[in-house]
Amino acid sequence: MASRQPAQRAARSAGSAPRGGVFRFLIEVVAELRRTTWPSRQEATRLSILVIIVAAFFGVFLGAIDYGFGRLAAYLVGG
Repeated sequence: MASRQPAQRAARSAGSAPRGGVFRFLIEVVAELRRTTWPSRQEATRLSILVIIVAAFFGVFLGAIDYGFGRLAAYLVGG
């Protein structure tokens, strides 16, 4: 039984996260956010508008396909 303890300890330490708790995690999060390169306001606005346009386009496109398949199904069923 004593020979299993070092193996278990090694397995735990090899795959586990470094110790330090929630406080250390939050410090590392703040440090990582400071190193992040943030987009400018103009770039963020432009990209947000692009996302809205693409989402609206695909929403209309998929809605039209859904409507067409619904009409086709109603026609085939006889409704």
